[in-house]
Amino acid sequence: MPDSEYKYCPRCGSKLWIEERFGRPRPVCPQCGWIYFADPKVAVAVLVERDDKILLVRRVNDPYRGFWTLPAGFVDAGEDPSAAAVRECLEETGLHIRIVKLLDVLEGQEHPRGAHILIAYQGEIVAGEPAPGDDADELGFFSRQALPPLAFVSTNKLLS
Repeated sequence: MPDSEYKYCPRCGSKLWIEERFGRPRPVCPQCGWIYFADPKVAVAVLVERDDKILLVRRVNDPYRGFWTLPAGFVDAGEDPSAAAVRECLEETGLHIRIVKLLDVLEGQEHPRGAHILIAYQGEIVAGEPAPGDDADELGFFSRQALPPLAFVSTNKLLS
């Protein structure tokens, strides 16, 4: 069975079958015809620079606990991705930022609980004092020539 959070139809309760639908195997209800379409997880990341140094946070959660990454996190349903980037940066760093521009949109889930799509923005600090929070236990500004161990392929790609 394809990876699915559904084993039973949320409409009628029947056990789902796997059938080829719209070019791939999908959970389908044999009673009411409901088809499960998995939605991708979307995350955002923010590249913030100060004095030619990049703001990074150290992860406190697995995977990649103790490794460094850009301030980042998941977009909530109905949330504007740029607003999510501002929120995540504040939660992880204590810094209020404004989005300057869109940097890139990357695809590819790097671990089972990770995002399928990453939207990366450039941001600039407008207020606040740097302080780690949420799922970061440390933060720092690093030159591109002296980066700490990075957590994700996407972070490496964005910083290269």
